[in-house]
Amino acid sequence: MTDWIYDALTKTIPEDKILINEPLKHYTHTRTGGIADYLVLPATYEEAQHVAALAHNENIPLTMLGNGSNLIVRDGGIRGIVLHFLHLDAIEQDGNLLMAQSGAPIIDVSQRALSEHLTGLEFACGIPGSVGGALVMNAGAYGGEVSNVLKHAKLLTLEGVIITLTNEELELSYRSSVISKKHYIVLEAVFELEVGDVTAIRAKMDELTHLRELKQPLEYPSCGSVFKRPPNHFAGKLIQDSGLQQTRIGDAEVSEKHAGFIVNRGNATATDYVSLIQHIQKTVSTKFNVDLHTEVKIIGED
Repeated sequence: MTDWIYDALTKTIPEDKILINEPLKHYTHTRTGGIADYLVLPATYEEAQHVAALAHNENIPLTMLGNGSNLIVRDGGIRGIVLHFLHLDAIEQDGNLLMAQSGAPIIDVSQRALSEHLTGLEFACGIPGSVGGALVMNAGAYGGEVSNVLKHAKLLTLEGVIITLTNEELELSYRSSVISKKHYIVLEAVFELEVGDVTAIRAKMDELTHLRELKQPLEYPSCGSVFKRPPNHFAGKLIQDSGLQQTRIGDAEVSEKHAGFIVNRGNATATDYVSLIQHIQKTVSTKFNVDLHTEVKIIGED
């Protein structure tokens, strides 16, 4: 990459919002990942539009990075421009509607719903992703999912055009959406909730938080649930029954607490993670003739 890209970015993006050769391990929940050629942190939708349009017009690779909770960035890093909406995290309330920008943690949105006595987002109280990531994957837990409460979303196309799509137009399904299929970038989401009893809302969130703490290895860095749920099976149960818990490659380890998680026990690399994922897939396929497909997104260069 040459300095003309930096010069083009600084025409509309403040210099302190453009980081060169930035290690992405600081932005992922696994604490792994190589460098980004350019990490750009826009503070407005217009700045995000400029970056997308520049990348499209100049044929520069563009990658959207959420809060890195369900992501593995390979050790070779990411070429071109990486967008990160660290500064686009506003949450606003209007009656029973909550507008949340893409960079806001979905946990914070559920907490805001609680403070406004709004019910419907309790399921998200422990999901570590951003609003943008939650929409891309139609995040869900404990019987709830984004598609149940989303009204519409404002998106950015790779050409730099802002569009708004309704819940139906987003084609939200199990860990999938039109956002991922067409590589849209989420700018904001509007959730339509219902007025509820704040005591009941808080009790439900406390219950789900307790369940999550009991079952998930929150004490270690991880990328969350690694595999999608295979038809008629549970990924964690298959991995457990394959005798793979505490299997370790480097410092990446299949969690003893929940076999569907791979944790970083110290200085794991992305290569450790990917190698362990492949080992799990091969073992489960051999033992049970079931193919495990990753829910975690793996991007970047080896």
